[in-house]
Amino acid sequence: MPGLLRGVARTAVVAGTATAVSGRVARRQGQRWAQQEEQQQPQPAAPAPAAAPAPAAGGSTIDQLKELGELKEQGILTEEEFAAQKAKLLG
Repeated sequence: MPGLLRGVARTAVVAGTATAVSGRVARRQGQRWAQQEEQQQPQPAAPAPAAAPAPAAGGSTIDQLKELGELKEQGILTEEEFAAQKAKLLG
């Protein structure tokens, strides 16, 4: 009888260990798959920059240049956009 109990106990230990290891492996694989799915999902696109507003049509050239300068200082216009708009006004 002691041999039978020892065999049953050994089987229980082996089965318990196998179950624990299997659970850990399944969790790790699930985490890896979740990470891969996150990486494969397309990232949300950044909003397109708004077109630079044109200066008021009825104002004087100096007023329009001042408005362009303010837009450039605020970071709304880049140096190239400012130069292009300025050339349109003066050209």
